[in-house]
Amino acid sequence: MSKRIIGLECPECGIIYPQELTPICKECWGPLKIKYDYEIIKDKISKEKLKNRPFNQWRYIELLPIEDLTKIISLNDGGTPLIRCKNLETELGLKELYVKNDTINPTLSFKDRPASVGISKCNELGINTVGCASTGNLAASTAAHAAKAGFPCYIFVPANIEYSKITQTAIHGVNIIGVNGTYDAANQLGILAAEVFKWGLLNINVRPYYTEGSKTIAFETCEQLNWESPDNIIIPMGSGALLCSVNRALIDLYKIGFIEKNNIKISGAQPSGCSPIVTSKNTKSDIFPIENPDTLTKSLAIGNPASGYEAINVINSTNGCAIAPSDSEITDAIKLLAKREGIYAEPAGAIPLAALINLIQSGDISKDESVVLLVTGNGFKAHQTVTNLISEIPIIEPTLDALEKYTNKKEAIAFAKN
Repeated sequence: MSKRIIGLECPECGIIYPQELTPICKECWGPLKIKYDYEIIKDKISKEKLKNRPFNQWRYIELLPIEDLTKIISLNDGGTPLIRCKNLETELGLKELYVKNDTINPTLSFKDRPASVGISKCNELGINTVGCASTGNLAASTAAHAAKAGFPCYIFVPANIEYSKITQTAIHGVNIIGVNGTYDAANQLGILAAEVFKWGLLNINVRPYYTEGSKTIAFETCEQLNWESPDNIIIPMGSGALLCSVNRALIDLYKIGFIEKNNIKISGAQPSGCSPIVTSKNTKSDIFPIENPDTLTKSLAIGNPASGYEAINVINSTNGCAIAPSDSEITDAIKLLAKREGIYAEPAGAIPLAALINLIQSGDISKDESVVLLVTGNGFKAHQTVTNLISEIPIIEPTLDALEKYTNKKEAIAFAKN
């Protein structure tokens, strides 16, 4: 075993396990994390070496849990742009605003990052049947990477999942199993399947390795900022795993000397119709599962978040905020992001902008701070939802006279509104 990866460690009691499909500590039931030897990693990676590597997530291999590089399954995931949003800066009065645009990953969401790492780890461990429980984006990512690997794949989804996401998943020829109930019911069946059939289900028994892939969104962001940390990062939360992965990434970079002492405020956003992490954080209570999520942001409709407590600890320790925008605020953010910056996001991808607007209004983010929004999924991932936001297309005759009448009418309406 490569010495840079020590094993799976329980943060609660410190027990270290070998690299196998053991997501939970057998002594205290704490979630296991990858333990690295940072002193060895420092000798293997440098900013100078990174300059000569392809710009995808595997450029950070020393900080990912794969030892045999021949086992990597990749669709050239990651390597997405960090975009300076000057139009939104002007509109919101912010000094510095960026979008990390993960809508252009191979299957159009950030989930390609952890899916690639998770399936690569299954390949390395000799597990050739994979799958996941999903609200849509992970389903598509898992299906695509399983197809690339040539692995049988089983996807557990809630029965009311958006059809557009199932279409993308189904085209890869995988086994899609609709489960009556919420995401949590699908996840529970996945847990049982992983135990009985010994499949590699990415967000269940492969979780300690799988979540490491999400760190690369933060690695790239910091590199694209020339290793200068922003003041704030705002992140969508379903299970809370992405937010926790971003925090681990910043710790990784600090420990190998790539960034100065980490003082970035990490904030998380959930839709108000399913916000168990936000509610618990803001009321200082236990996390109470949401049995019947009620939100158009289906990708984040996880009523019993697996990484909820860890996410709260990250938000608290970094002086971040937990925000729960309404569905109307989220749809407004979808339109604003598209209209001002040309970025087409699904509801889960636009929720950081909705959260930012709330945080500016409340004074929790001042206008002289720098902010990065993680826009995690493309609008095509929620086509049915976003279609309802579009006005009916006007029909005119193919004449200049008809066009002139139309433009005059548009100008009159705009003048009346002002």
